[in-house]
Amino acid sequence: MKINKKLFPVSLPTAALIASALLFGISGQALANCERGALDVMYCDENGDMVADLPTDESQWVDPNTLIFAYTPVEDPAIYSDIWQPFIDHLSDVTGRDVRFFAVQSNSAQVEAMRSGRLHIAGFSTGPTPFAVNLAGAVPFALMGSDDGQFGYTLQVFSRADSDIYEMKDLIGRKVAHTSPTSNSGHMAPQVLFPELGVVPGEDYEIAFSGSNDQSLLGLLAGDYDVSLNASEVVERMAARGLYDPNDVRLVWESSDFPTTSYNHAHNLHPDLVEKIKEAFFSFEFAGTELGEEFEGVDKFIPINYKDAWAIIRGIQEANGIQYTRDNL
Repeated sequence: MKINKKLFPVSLPTAALIASALLFGISGQALANCERGALDVMYCDENGDMVADLPTDESQWVDPNTLIFAYTPVEDPAIYSDIWQPFIDHLSDVTGRDVRFFAVQSNSAQVEAMRSGRLHIAGFSTGPTPFAVNLAGAVPFALMGSDDGQFGYTLQVFSRADSDIYEMKDLIGRKVAHTSPTSNSGHMAPQVLFPELGVVPGEDYEIAFSGSNDQSLLGLLAGDYDVSLNASEVVERMAARGLYDPNDVRLVWESSDFPTTSYNHAHNLHPDLVEKIKEAFFSFEFAGTELGEEFEGVDKFIPINYKDAWAIIRGIQEANGIQYTRDNL
């Protein structure tokens, strides 16, 4: 965009910032000299909780009649639309709004949808959550957990049961399925954890991005890869649906727990609506629903604090040199 200096009698970087603000409808609050940490220029973080503040200008608050909800990209979006329906109905009853499920095809598309205002509530997977927070103004407030407050998943390394890969050193010289560059278990955590185990991804073995957890595991079984890296919760759900036989794979290594999918609302939703959304999440009963059957061992949504719960993930991403930009999604 060419900047007219008569209209913008300021430096080029400042003029470009203003032009960007006009393009994305950024509020005056975000253009002010506010504290924002790693957040995009569209947002402020005056209280230091690492998530975008509610705009101070009430005219910037959003209070839609129809709420759009999206779950993280999964192996079969059509199936998940049905699985989430009991919760969608509950969310609609509690908020008094029409709620629609939006099936997303990629992490970047999901983040862009919330950034542009087309997505109001979303479950972002572990690695992309900080991107959603910093680029899209997502505010994490819940995770799936058990009655005793436990939550999380592990990174699992699998080989085929009939292979000669038994331990981490056997990955050397092999073709290993990672999921995507922004995935925690499928790429970033291995970059930090594996060298401590004597294996450097991309140097000691070939990285092949599969695109998703299910494609990694199914590709392993089809012979496309020698090893697959998977999030335990996804592998468990795939086994429960009969998508593979656990006897056909060998668990080579498993990490300690990471936080699982975060549930977020857009930062600029009307605070009264946000309270209703939270009420819907924390009052939902998984037992006896398709969602409860799909996420075995989960009893309820539990409240979380992004600053604390995602500290380990941010540390892993920092060690990988990750910057929260749209180009890195």
